[in-house]
Amino acid sequence: MFSFKRMVYTGRVIVPQCASLSVNNFSACQFLPSPKRHSPYSSVDSERYSSLVKSVMSSKVSSQTPETLKAEDEHIFGPVVREQTPSSEPKTFHPFLQHKDTLETGGDSRGPPVRIPLNRGQGGASVPSVTRILQQTLSPDQIFYLDRWKRRMIEKLGEEGFEQYSQALFRQGKLFHSAVEDALTSGGALKRKKEYTPEVRGYLESISHTLEDMSEVKAIESAVQHQKLNYIGIADCVARYRGVLCVIDWKTSEKPKPFLSNTFDNPIQVAAYAGALNSDANYKYQVENGLIVVAYKDGSPAHAHQLKSELMLEYWNTWLTRLEYYNEKRANGALTEKR
Repeated sequence: MFSFKRMVYTGRVIVPQCASLSVNNFSACQFLPSPKRHSPYSSVDSERYSSLVKSVMSSKVSSQTPETLKAEDEHIFGPVVREQTPSSEPKTFHPFLQHKDTLETGGDSRGPPVRIPLNRGQGGASVPSVTRILQQTLSPDQIFYLDRWKRRMIEKLGEEGFEQYSQALFRQGKLFHSAVEDALTSGGALKRKKEYTPEVRGYLESISHTLEDMSEVKAIESAVQHQKLNYIGIADCVARYRGVLCVIDWKTSEKPKPFLSNTFDNPIQVAAYAGALNSDANYKYQVENGLIVVAYKDGSPAHAHQLKSELMLEYWNTWLTRLEYYNEKRANGALTEKR
């Protein structure tokens, strides 16, 4: 629920001072009682926005996310005053680490990085992915800015132009990840610029200093599965960054993302991958740290957002809350868009 203290043009109506704007409907006056909201995600049309979230969360697609619109809006119109959503804790806690005795060594460092394929056979199709769970449990606040971002992009590019833009981002993301994998498997050295396509040269120049701080690459594009919590995902990379073992997520962007808060739900995603890896018998080590590397198209130095163990635990709790809500929706038959 977003309560405005000023006149705001939303694209369809002008909201007066006494009105309250929600994502899906309007309340005529702030003095009317509002129905009790059992979950901050319960009013979200997940199907409508699933493709947007897929593009934001997928490791193969640029992470050009709509958070910057919030700053732009506040600069033009002033801050939006809205009700504070109570923080939620998971009903049941599940440990993030499983075997602390393998935490320090990180397992055997010999041999090439592992790449475990995602196996959806033998009932695996019913196991949801991290991306799907996050896209089905968006909050109204996230939906508000996603919707505004999409509408602005379509106004600027048109429907067909927006589709071409999305496809171009997907193609760039695949090329970028392929080049990063090549560098990581060859000791962290990038090839000469002319050997890469123009679409990814800037991104690779952006991360060059980050690659110099990485060592002991253990896994690349490798599937992880949490057997007890029943979800799967594909981790971009597991390696040491400045000597600390991390689950690493590579993202690309055309705009600066200097703060962790600019990275949408990516920290939750990284915590979910790390928790799954720690419970997966295919990995003989534990990881308690994360890293989100945001590369820039213009070649400016990438931002490397470190998630230390204490912060990872906070995002792990947030992930457990989202997972619980997803399972509730699943049990009630309220999920949309199977994939």
